[in-house]
Amino acid sequence: MQNGGVRPNQYTFSILMSLVSSSCQGKQIHGVMIQSCGLSLSNVVLGNSLISMYGKLGLVDYAFGVFLTMAKVDAISWNSLIWACYRSGCAQLALDQFRLMREIEHSPDQFTVSTVLGVCCDMRDLEKGKQIFAFCFKVGFFSNTIVSSAAIDLLSKCNRLEDAERVFSDLNRWDSAVCNSMISSYEGNGLGENAAQLFVLMLRENIRPTEFTFSSVLSCLSGSLPPDQGSQIHSLIVRTGMDSDSIVASSLVQMYSSVGMIDYAMKIFVNLVEKDLVSWNTIIFGLTYNGRVFKALDIFKALIDKGPLADRITLTGVLLACNYGNLVDEGMRIFSSMEKEYGILPGDEHYVCVVDMLSQAGKLKAAMDVIASMPYELSFALWRSVLRGCAVHGDLKLAESVAERMMELEPKSSLPYLALAREYEMRGRWESVIRVRNAMKRRCADIELVECSWIGLRNQVYAFEADQLVHHGGRDIYTVLKLLFWEMKMEGYV
Repeated sequence: MQNGGVRPNQYTFSILMSLVSSSCQGKQIHGVMIQSCGLSLSNVVLGNSLISMYGKLGLVDYAFGVFLTMAKVDAISWNSLIWACYRSGCAQLALDQFRLMREIEHSPDQFTVSTVLGVCCDMRDLEKGKQIFAFCFKVGFFSNTIVSSAAIDLLSKCNRLEDAERVFSDLNRWDSAVCNSMISSYEGNGLGENAAQLFVLMLRENIRPTEFTFSSVLSCLSGSLPPDQGSQIHSLIVRTGMDSDSIVASSLVQMYSSVGMIDYAMKIFVNLVEKDLVSWNTIIFGLTYNGRVFKALDIFKALIDKGPLADRITLTGVLLACNYGNLVDEGMRIFSSMEKEYGILPGDEHYVCVVDMLSQAGKLKAAMDVIASMPYELSFALWRSVLRGCAVHGDLKLAESVAERMMELEPKSSLPYLALAREYEMRGRWESVIRVRNAMKRRCADIELVECSWIGLRNQVYAFEADQLVHHGGRDIYTVLKLLFWEMKMEGYV
């Protein structure tokens, strides 16, 4: 355009600034505006576009620099600045700008208060949120669905779901925005059935679902949704033309993976034209949880070759695949090269995967060496992995040491006591069994709710409890599982 002698105007720059993806590009465009084209910040539209651009790039100082040098500002200028602070993680600074906006008698609009409510939501600050509510009632903003949606989000995330439901039911009209917020609230509170009922009600009221609607519904129903109902939602997604959306596709992959239909999940992933990192991570975890650990590693290699850069979640999924597949050497190779090859410093979740992998493989000394090298505070989950390895491989001395550390970290947990009691019981040390159980009764006085799953085989029910480290006869069970796994591998099923 410039080579052809055509002079860019304010609309040209506004479009360019909305497309900027790096700080270098943004600064170059800003410089061209000032130096080459003589466009000054007396133009409010350009100033607002610059503030929004720098906010999107996380350069909040530059956003303030533009705002303070503008000859004139309007409500959009303030909204852009508050949003820039919010986007950059400066929540308190965003609230300060809202307060300053009101002090100099600039009138906030619906977009201002929805952003500020979003800030309060992230801060989980209900008291400040109530002040914004009072202002909204005073000026009549609650009739706006954007404001109502933000209010529902704030209330639900501050453990006031009943109040969120009351705001939702008092609205004169619903649209996809408020319905999405309410469905998301149900999802966050584990009320999948309520989310499904509201989703059906949306369809009856002819409210068109968005990609966020489908994503929230599929997310909260994954694992509990019957496969045929999941397929019905999938059909609706195809009819609405949203099956190519990466957010929706990732939710479908997760849904099918959670009910064991990993081939359907894989087909959706393969057919997805634009795969973002969430899509890659979702299929890696889905394959791992369904026992396709070698395929998960193949997907990871494809991601490295032609996909976006891997992140912490990606490597957690890959290490988990190595753990589930007993691929100790591969897991240790990836773990030791995380920082050098992928630029990611191992976090607590990565150490937990590696320690669990080594412990289950019987390499307890190596697991303890990894723990000794950790720069983080040792977690209960980490010691639980070692304790499980001790139980499977019969290392009582280490089990006693690990159990003591677990008791220090979570004195109310019954798990280390039960694990020790089982180990003593298997060795016929009945006095030690009684001593440990009495100590558990004294220290774990509160009754714990224990999650449980079970399976019936040949007129016998086998229960697996959450606080049960290894099922009775667990060593034989895990041996048979390993044999089955390798037999499936030989037959080409994994």
